[in-house]
Order: sequence, then C-alpha cells, then structure tokens
Amino acid sequence: MAFSNMVQDRPRILIVGGGYVGFTVAKKIQKAIKETGGVVTIVEPNPYMTYQPFLPEVAAGSMEGRNATVPLRQHLRDTEIISGRVTSVNHAARTAVVEPIDNGEPFELKYDEIVLGAGAVTRAFPIPGLADFAIGMKSIEEAVSVRNWVLERIEAASLMTDLDERRRALTFVIVGGGFAGVETISELEDMAREAVNRNGFLSPADLRFVMIEAAPRIMPEVPAERAEMVVAELRARGIEILLNTSLSDATDGNLQLINMADKSPAGEIDTDTLIWTAGVAASPMLKNTDFPIDERGRVRVSADLRVTGDEGVIEGAWAAGDNAAVPDLSGGGVGGFCVPNAQHASRQALVLAKNILASRRGEALTDYYHETIGVVAGLGLWKGVANFKGKTLGGPLAWIMHRGYHGTAIPTAERTVRVMATWALNQVFGRDTTPLRHQRSPRLAFQKATGTAPEAKKPKL
Repeated sequence: MAFSNMVQDRPRILIVGGGYVGFTVAKKIQKAIKETGGVVTIVEPNPYMTYQPFLPEVAAGSMEGRNATVPLRQHLRDTEIISGRVTSVNHAARTAVVEPIDNGEPFELKYDEIVLGAGAVTRAFPIPGLADFAIGMKSIEEAVSVRNWVLERIEAASLMTDLDERRRALTFVIVGGGFAGVETISELEDMAREAVNRNGFLSPADLRFVMIEAAPRIMPEVPAERAEMVVAELRARGIEILLNTSLSDATDGNLQLINMADKSPAGEIDTDTLIWTAGVAASPMLKNTDFPIDERGRVRVSADLRVTGDEGVIEGAWAAGDNAAVPDLSGGGVGGFCVPNAQHASRQALVLAKNILASRRGEALTDYYHETIGVVAGLGLWKGVANFKGKTLGGPLAWIMHRGYHGTAIPTAERTVRVMATWALNQVFGRDTTPLRHQRSPRLAFQKATGTAPEAKKPKL
C-alpha cells in the first residue's frame, strides 16, 4: 500500500510501544538519529504515554486524566509516530507487521534496529463472569471510567429504597493487594467518603470497600511490618482486607470467594463494582516474534539491554521495561530480575538510549544498575506510606514524598507543571466529586430528542 512504501526510505530505529521506554528512548535519540539521515519510528495505538502511577489519583478525582498522559506528537517532534500496533516481528528479515488503529489494513515496516518497549497488559484468569463484569486499572480510560462510575453509584444509591440494591450499589470490591490495588482502594475510599459527606441522603457508614488478596499479606514491595501497618490503617478506615482469599466466580456481580488455605468457600459479596488489579503479564505480542522469550513471556536481555539468546547477543535488537527480563545487578528484584514497575522502566530507558548511541559510535556499552532506595505510595489525601533507605514512614510526610517523587518523575516539565497546578488548586478549592452522567453513552440525549433512545437498562461498569 502507498503508506507502506512512503515510510521505507530511511534507516530506521523502530520502537514498539510509546510508554515509559518508548517515549524516553525516542526523546533521547531522535535528534542524533535525524542528523545522520535516519529516522526514529514509534508504533503505538494511543497518541500519548500514560504515567501509570497516577491512575489511582485519576480514579479518585485528584487529577484530570489528560494530566497523567504525555502527548507523543507534541513532545517528539523529530520522531515518526504511527498510530497502530505491531502484531508480529521477523527480526531475521528486519520487518514488523503493523496493524493501524480502527482495524485498517496491516502492512510491513522495515527497520534496521528495534526497541521492544511494548510493556505489560493486565493479567487475568478464567474466572466465570470476570471478563463481563470487572474493569482493570491499567489505562487512563479505565481510571476515568471508575471515577465516574463510583460517583454515579453514590448518587443513584442516595435515592434507592430497596436496601439490598442500595447496599450492592455502595459496595466496591478491588481484587489484588499490590501497590496498584492498595493505592486504588485507598484513593477511591477517600473520594467516596468526601462525596457522601456532600450528599444529605447518605453517610460514610453506608459505604463498603473490600480488598481481596490471595496471598497472606499485601504490598510485597515493602517490609512485612509496614505492610501490616497499612492493613491496620485501612481497616481503621473501615476497609475490609480479606487475605488468603481468592475470587472463584464473578457472574453478574455475585462474587463467590474461596479460602486459599483449604479451597473451601469463604462467603459471597454482591456488588455493582469490581476492579481487577491482580498483576500484569508481558505483552502477548512478543510470542509472535523470533526473539528469545522466558517462561514469563518476557524477551530475554543482557544487562546492557541488548536482546540475548542462548547463542549470544542478537544484533540490532534492544528491550527494556515490563516486557523485558532485565537482570537486577543490585541483587534485589524477583528471581534475579528487575520487578516490572515505572521506576525501573524509566531508568532502563535512559541507559538503553545511551547504549544505542554508544553502539553506533563503537563505544563501550553501560550495564543497567539501579539500587532502589525506597518506595512510596499514596493512600488518599494527606495519607501515605514510604520505605526510604530501610526506614518506614507513614502519614502526611509519606504522602508528600509520594507526590514530590511522582510529580517530578512524570516526563517533561510541562506535565510536571500541570500536575502540580492541579494538586494546588484542589488544595484550595477541594476535589471535584461531580459525576458526569451518561459518559458511556454520550449520544443518549440526541437519541432521546430524535426518538431513537434504546430501552433503559440497569447501568453496568
């Protein structure tokens, strides 16, 4: 096709994915590659990079969704952006198959070097009803939808006369006790309590928040003592923490629970809201490539971030971030590899960009090494947890550390200013807890006006 012919005319570094790795690498190398007559190309379905640590705050209304993204075309002026997905790669032939957004006709794209930064996807299990009823927390669209849905359920429940329906509407369940799950349930509970306090028909006691975690503890990234303190704090706020508990069925929001110790029934919960944060998996696209893949579906790389198989380095191929099994030279990590998080991805991207340019100049490459000095998490306004250089902190200080770190870690000064400005305005005027009606059906008003509105059904997340 014409487009395919038009973009094949220069030496190309193809970047698969426009997340932390793709955006950072492109920004660091685009001018240098352009000066040598080459081109950096990113293939990404979204026109923006998502800063995922901010998703819980987006869901809680502490930040507007757009502020947690970094627009690719605005900040990568010397990079070629293709709105689509790489569906397969034949590195032996130096070609990738690209599927344009909106199901356009796939085409082959030639490249000289490739950077695999496809990231990860939500890891789900074949639980009955899960796919039909639950929502994840991996994208801006999911976070914005969750925010609006929770606020809608509060408004709807305030006028319900059936106590069972009201209880179900005000029950919010999160599956997964990692950082994403803890921050999501904490931020949502904080927002919901504020919204209920502004509603004369409800009280905070009407809300029910439940976290389901299959492991015997939450937050494996922090010391067990601090994790236990977080559990105690959340329970003091009325949040139910069900450890050693798993979900066996989610059909129509009637959640069936099982005890992980003996696989016995552990009760049931009726809810309109089920949020799934139980882990991630490397992009399944990697299975459609000729690169070496480990047992977790990640592409195998050496410490200098070159793709490396049993027979050694594969020339012209690089990888980092959640889709790569990067050795953790600090001695930490899981199984000797870096854990999949934003902190590692952003730092690996800097080393990867440096190594791409060094390899083109015939210089020595740098191994990725980063010794994590701590972790931070927000648990709602003025509430947080941090583990910094072996010391554990909580409360307002940890919350300030959380916001300070992530506010400056999001790429580009422009986005940092937007984020900080939003936080400052919320401190002055308070958080906006107004739901947007019919967000999932924006044509409804017009359909009513033209007499073509569909028959009303029970709303569904």
